[in-house]
Amino acid sequence: MTDLLQSVVNGLLIGAVFALVAVGLTLIYGVMDVINFAHGEMVMLGMYTSFFAWSLLGLDPLLSIPLAGVSIALTGALMYFGAVGRVLGRSPLAQVIVTFGLQVFLRGLAQFLWTPNTRTVPRPWAAGLRWEIGPVVIGGPQVIMAVGALLATGAVAYFMNRTRLGGAVRAAGEDPAAASLMGIDPRKMYALCWVIAGLATGVAGALLMNSYSASPTAGVSFVLMAFVVVAFGGFGSITGAALAGLLVGVAQGVVGLYAPSYTLAAALALYLVVVLVRPQGLLGTR
Repeated sequence: MTDLLQSVVNGLLIGAVFALVAVGLTLIYGVMDVINFAHGEMVMLGMYTSFFAWSLLGLDPLLSIPLAGVSIALTGALMYFGAVGRVLGRSPLAQVIVTFGLQVFLRGLAQFLWTPNTRTVPRPWAAGLRWEIGPVVIGGPQVIMAVGALLATGAVAYFMNRTRLGGAVRAAGEDPAAASLMGIDPRKMYALCWVIAGLATGVAGALLMNSYSASPTAGVSFVLMAFVVVAFGGFGSITGAALAGLLVGVAQGVVGLYAPSYTLAAALALYLVVVLVRPQGLLGTR
């Protein structure tokens, strides 16, 4: 029973990170109907930013969060204005090819600039923290990642649902023509979506450096789970992504206790069960 409880707690902690990674993905799809296949590479760039902030400036991953967030937010803006924005209104296939091309380009660029070798921040500040709650042991890096991810996810949800600018973004996604008549420029709102997605992935990348290593393929496993989380929670629903991230994390944690080789299969099976009952996902509307 102790091992099971420990697995559930570990699953909740990593599930919060899954949720944050999925937020940008579901935001872009919910507003623009574009699936960003380069999302994992944005996470990877956030991890590298945090690593180089430590190696060049001596900043702990926690202190590098603002730098990573702003850097990848700017990267998101460049991706939109340089590539994605140019194919809006064209066929969905063109949009898929562009985001897939960005994925290949960014991963290849990372391999060229930094080699395939992994980069790790040794002994981050959070590594010295540890809590014991009854029989459950909670590591500092895991708690820091989860708390930071939940705060960032909550901030994005608050912005989208409680601010005028967030309302403008949602309006542009629901009916661009009507939004234009009300003085809202849909393309500027789309660009803002990529900036927010970049900010979220940059923060996620910096948080992950408390426990993971940066490499050109570091974002692959996280973005794979993000796609599952987004589909599970419902495309376009930030709250659904947050809830699904926690559930997927728990499923992986529990299954990993008994069958470590089947953690991904467990997440996919959970998603399929939900889709059979509710095809639009937990909180999706379409």
